[in-house]
Amino acid sequence: MQKTHSKVALITGGTKGIGFGIAEALLKNGIHVAITGRHQKTVREALVQLNGGGNDATYAIGIEADVRNYESQKEAVRQIVEEFGKIDIVIANAGVGHFGPVHELTVSQWNETIETNLTGAFFTLKATVDELIKNKGYYFTISSLAGTNFFANGSAYNASKFGLTGFTQAAMLDLRQHGIKVSTIMPGSVATHFNGRTPSDEDSWKIQQEDIGEIVVDLLKMHPRTLPSKIEVRPSMPPSK
Repeated sequence: MQKTHSKVALITGGTKGIGFGIAEALLKNGIHVAITGRHQKTVREALVQLNGGGNDATYAIGIEADVRNYESQKEAVRQIVEEFGKIDIVIANAGVGHFGPVHELTVSQWNETIETNLTGAFFTLKATVDELIKNKGYYFTISSLAGTNFFANGSAYNASKFGLTGFTQAAMLDLRQHGIKVSTIMPGSVATHFNGRTPSDEDSWKIQQEDIGEIVVDLLKMHPRTLPSKIEVRPSMPPSK
């Protein structure tokens, strides 16, 4: 176990997209990072990029873990504490999306969406809360504007993100009594690989993954007396319809 004076962050779903953008931002700001993902191959590929940035002060580790499995989350926490000695920051970012009319949505699609986006955030918090209490840490969830705005074909995704937003706000009220900050970040359109998409030049108007990383860094720097508990984020200049 390495005893480190730097803060240590766990990011679920950190191999690409928003999670990867947050990992890059934290590393650049002197914070050790542990990313998790469901597939060892993508975890390894992300680590090559994250640890190739030339920052000798901090580094990233990667762990194959599934947020839908509580034991998997506890094992990831054990490995992080073994490597760094602590966990100060947790970003529950892992998410999936299945979209379509509610009468065509399959049971497996519903279950995967709720178990990943909502139950996974609870398992992540449950597995890390002792570390967060001990270190007066910060717990983030990455929700969505879909967590307050419903839309057609979004029944499972809306349900998971409405639930995640409510879960995070209730957790904030519980955990601030222990010196833990809790925030949910709710992005609108983000240029990522979410739902099988590939970002392109046509997505330049959208929020970029590094923008969410910058928000996390700014929140971490905020004075301890102040807590922005729910942050909605939108593209400033979406294309005209």
